[in-house]
Amino acid sequence: MDRSVSTHRDGRWFGTGHSTLTDPGAAGAEAAAAAITGNDPVVVFVFCSVGHHTAEMLDAVRERVAADTVIVGCSTSGQLSGGATSKDGVVVAAWGGTGFAVRTHVSRDISNRLRDSGVEAASCLGAVDHPHRALLMLGDGLAGNHHEIVRGAFSVAGAAVPLVGGCAGDQLTFTRTYQFHGGRDGVEILSDALVGVAIGSDAPLGVGIAHGWRKTGSAMIVTRSRGGRVHELDGEPALDVLLRLFGLEESILDDPDAFRQATFPHPLGLSRRSGEDIRVIHDGDRSDRSVICLADVPEGALAWLMETDPGALAAAAGQSGRQALDMLAGRSALGSLVFDCSARRVTLGEDGVGRERDGLLEALPDVPFAGFYTNGEFARVRGALGMHHFTVVTLALA
Repeated sequence: MDRSVSTHRDGRWFGTGHSTLTDPGAAGAEAAAAAITGNDPVVVFVFCSVGHHTAEMLDAVRERVAADTVIVGCSTSGQLSGGATSKDGVVVAAWGGTGFAVRTHVSRDISNRLRDSGVEAASCLGAVDHPHRALLMLGDGLAGNHHEIVRGAFSVAGAAVPLVGGCAGDQLTFTRTYQFHGGRDGVEILSDALVGVAIGSDAPLGVGIAHGWRKTGSAMIVTRSRGGRVHELDGEPALDVLLRLFGLEESILDDPDAFRQATFPHPLGLSRRSGEDIRVIHDGDRSDRSVICLADVPEGALAWLMETDPGALAAAAGQSGRQALDMLAGRSALGSLVFDCSARRVTLGEDGVGRERDGLLEALPDVPFAGFYTNGEFARVRGALGMHHFTVVTLALA
């Protein structure tokens, strides 16, 4: 069933649609028809489960846009909107009207040149000349150390332009993710790609970042690491340290799903001036006694195991939404995009996901929102850092 919400104000509009029809083409048509509620959209975002990432689904979206509409999106580990969340299906968000501009750039074959891909994706910012700008990125969730993407994008965007977005998912199978880019005349289905979306607006844009985790236990020094692979904590093999702290037998490594279920509730937190950045402990490697995270863990960093409770974890979504609204200089939000970590969904469970959505609805009253569960979140409002996990990121448009 389609679920849609839209707002129209001062010649601008924002709409969302959500379909769980099993036929991809029918789902794309239903979600797009619900989302596109105004005149020709400037941009259409399409977030869908693997299995719905078909040419037929995207063709159904293309039929409803204008010649100069930009279509972007990606596969997910679940969709969310104001109406509902789903594991399978399609969510579409669209906006248009006066005072908006959107330009895009796609970087391909990014895995071995992540920093360069960030530079390339951010190059579209130069084509947007509006009082308020942001760079939104949608990347391959399996491309490696995504912090290098942020560093490349920051070198172009600088400190004045917020970064926001998420990494594509594949229902946590970690096999292959997909990115979409095109328009009415055709949409490419890509992998190993980064889509940069420069957003310009005459009205303010807001970004919120929250995670709901807190430190537990003693601090540890990352004494040896490379990218997202942590070799040593306090001079001891990282895998040995974490198995001991978690009270796990080595045999759990024989079952990757069981290992993740045991480690997801206690990610690593890295000390930052603004709090802690969260790193999901994704796997362990017997051969070198290392543990693998899905983003950079710098050597020399101060780290803790983190803990949370269902209430704090779910409440982070509302906190992220309120932060984004606070940046709109007192204006009401027209609409919002939400990027929520897929590991949070696993940890929360279906009841917790419902409470999280309720928190967003309370934080964003009468504001349509749509988004997806990610393999990592891009968000930077100040400073050069900006790669997150276990975090909710919100982009609000006035």
